[in-house]
Amino acid sequence: MLDRIIHRLLVSLFALGLGGAALLCMLIGGIILFLTPQLPDVKTLKDVRLQTPLRIYSHEGELLGEFGDKRRHPIAYQDIPPAFIHAILAAEDANFFEHNGVDLKGLGRAFKELATTGRKQSGGSTITMQVARNFFLTNHRTFIRKFNEILLALQIEHALTKEEILNLYVNKIYLGHRAYGIEAAARVYYGKSIHELDLAQLAMIAGLPKAPSRYNPISNAERAAIRRNWILSRLYELGFIDKSSLETALQAPISAQYHEPAQTVFAPYMTEWVRQTLVAKYGTAVYEDGYLVTTTLDQKLQRYAQNSVYGGLQEYDQRHGYRGAEQQQTLPDTDTSPDTLTEPSDTNRQLAQKMLSQKFVIGPMIPAVVMDITADRALLLLNSNRTVELTWDNMAWARNVVAADGTQTRATLVKDIIKPGDLIRIVFKDPQQDPKNQADAKHSQATVVTPANIAPASTEKIVTLSQLPDAQVALVAIDPMDGAVRAMVGGLDFRLSKFNRATQAGRQVGSGLKPFIYAAALQYGLTPATIINDAPLVFSEPGMDSVWRPGNAEGKFNGPTRLRQALYQSRNLVSIRVLQRIGIKRARNYLERLGFDRNKLPNNLSLALGTPSLTPLEIAQEYAVLANQGFLVKAYGIEKIVRYDGVIVEANSAPRACPGCEASVAATAAATTGTTVITAAASTTDNDIADTETDEADVGEDPVTSTDAAVASAPSPVSQTLMAPRVMEADTHYLLHTMLQDVITKGTGRRALELKRRDIAGKTGTTNDQKDAWFSGYNRHLTATVWMGFDQPESLGANEYGGTAALPIWIDFMHEALAGVPETQFDPPANIVNVKIDPETGMRVRGTQPGAIFEVFKNNRVPGFQESRPATDPANGNNGSPTPLQNIF
Repeated sequence: MLDRIIHRLLVSLFALGLGGAALLCMLIGGIILFLTPQLPDVKTLKDVRLQTPLRIYSHEGELLGEFGDKRRHPIAYQDIPPAFIHAILAAEDANFFEHNGVDLKGLGRAFKELATTGRKQSGGSTITMQVARNFFLTNHRTFIRKFNEILLALQIEHALTKEEILNLYVNKIYLGHRAYGIEAAARVYYGKSIHELDLAQLAMIAGLPKAPSRYNPISNAERAAIRRNWILSRLYELGFIDKSSLETALQAPISAQYHEPAQTVFAPYMTEWVRQTLVAKYGTAVYEDGYLVTTTLDQKLQRYAQNSVYGGLQEYDQRHGYRGAEQQQTLPDTDTSPDTLTEPSDTNRQLAQKMLSQKFVIGPMIPAVVMDITADRALLLLNSNRTVELTWDNMAWARNVVAADGTQTRATLVKDIIKPGDLIRIVFKDPQQDPKNQADAKHSQATVVTPANIAPASTEKIVTLSQLPDAQVALVAIDPMDGAVRAMVGGLDFRLSKFNRATQAGRQVGSGLKPFIYAAALQYGLTPATIINDAPLVFSEPGMDSVWRPGNAEGKFNGPTRLRQALYQSRNLVSIRVLQRIGIKRARNYLERLGFDRNKLPNNLSLALGTPSLTPLEIAQEYAVLANQGFLVKAYGIEKIVRYDGVIVEANSAPRACPGCEASVAATAAATTGTTVITAAASTTDNDIADTETDEADVGEDPVTSTDAAVASAPSPVSQTLMAPRVMEADTHYLLHTMLQDVITKGTGRRALELKRRDIAGKTGTTNDQKDAWFSGYNRHLTATVWMGFDQPESLGANEYGGTAALPIWIDFMHEALAGVPETQFDPPANIVNVKIDPETGMRVRGTQPGAIFEVFKNNRVPGFQESRPATDPANGNNGSPTPLQNIF
């Protein structure tokens, strides 16, 4: 009886269990049938685009900047160090290569721990399940999410290989401090690639996925060490490392510290200009799509530009006196001894360090706090907590002290300039750069100092007083052959002001515009020997608010002046008369052809004085036309854009100037388009452009206009690169170039003679009341423009002109930029001739006339002989006929 009861009970229990199992299977099957259609397609993991920041590089491949919320450097599976694979498996999923996406033992262990302890101690999720969660699900802990995670893991294992799954995992996971993926984590915590890390460091990174904040080696070093050591022990238990490796790794110190992206080139204004260009073109997706942008910036030229700007600004600023401390703090424990310097107390050190913590290094100008002074020296504290001495001899420039009302007093003692508690700036100089020790010290550039590379003060360095300049500077250097920007400085320091004066500050250009007015004059019939009267002008017309009496900078007038002389002496009245003679409309048409924005060109005679407001980048682009012999190129900064996966998004194909290619291009264009193309050297007809105004000048050639499109679009037999259009005739260019060389040899740019080069040319520019100082110059390899002024326009001071404020910076830059670059001169076009003229009249003379000089002309614009001279030149026996150009310098 008992046996029968037991039997029936067992049968009932079996049936109940079987029914329950069947019901459970039906429930699970129903859940699967319900959830599966709603799950995402795991095949999308085959073509995942990880959110990767925008990175901008120099032409040489050095990092300029990184933009984006997530620091990620995707790494291929084959590039992952095997030791790290072992470490991540030991930490997260030891059976990864054995299970099918779900580790039942691991799930059971996690469930048991949860049931017995009330909390989960070991992870039940496999790496595949974590991939499913990271790519498709949220972190909300619910039963449905866990079930979806399991289903997705099974599908992922079916769709992808183990290696592909692991590769997705190590590139996706968040590892703290904005680092996503193991390569980014290696760079953030150790400043190295994952390949360069030792076993202990690899184990440290492998411990982060579990809890990036809790096990962070920077913020929780002790807890991170425990996690690291547990992983190392697991590696040993699993047989991945031996006992010796374990013991060595366990003894390794915690060496992690935060590392910024490895920015090795300081070019923030250029970098920001490129970033803005990218966002305008591609939108904010550039911050996530992993764009790797190679710019045109040359890191050496950028360094030279930055140093030249720092040096030039300091020289200008120091000419105008010492304005006082940046900040002042009363130090309670100040020594009263007048003869000896006393080391600062702990209290004073703490007060000084608080001040210094709010300041950063600007170029070579390092913040320091005055701790004690005597009659002839001062003791300074640096942010490294070291002290250095500043002597009276090394603050000589500051002896003119500027008061708040602008008045200056002469200092005779250190206390007249600085006092304890002053936060000042100093510069460390190498004794070898002292003019007494080095003949060429003028161009010995100081290294750009940043907080990352500042070294402790050395007794071998000379400590000199400095101060942060109030004025600002912009410098742009471009390759004139295609417009590639090689260097850009948009101000004293990007951290002080993000306003890019190189690209955003439109300022009046002054006499820097005159070469282009003169180019129009040379094109439309005037010659370098044309006489123009440098005499007063008065304009009073209906509608004018007042009478306009333009003048020259120094208030003097030279009377009849040759065009060449007027340019290198920068005579304003001559420029106005030249513009009157060729006509405003014709001049504006010509300047527009050269690349100027017509809307920025005034429709009045003030155009001759450079009243248009243009940026240094725009001016540099225009001077590139002069440096490349007359071709229009557009300034650009992006050379190539490649996505992180190797897809080329954009490759630059900027048109290039090619002076020697014109004949072959013309022939090709004629053959392919049926268009007759007139090359510059052959264009000697007398066709005026259509112009409704009356012009005084006997104007001649008009630039080729109707055939430019054919020339520009014709395939070049020399190169597949698109050829830039010629916008200035070769003969006009050559005449103007020789005139701009005279600006250097005998005009307002004479200071540049110290470069000892015969292939440079350029023009100074100064606006009313010296509010803007410019210099733009070039040789055929490089064009550079420098501007100096205040952000809120005010006078730079008496005697601060383009030649005194901007030109020295240009010289310092070009001295370094052109070092080792051979001199190259422009060859004269075939229709250029060299004849003797009377410098007073500009007329052609016989070779024996006293005081005669050589001048260059287009062969159809040679002036006539002076009637009072003999018709034959016995010196050369050629009856005074024009001769081919010879060396006139």
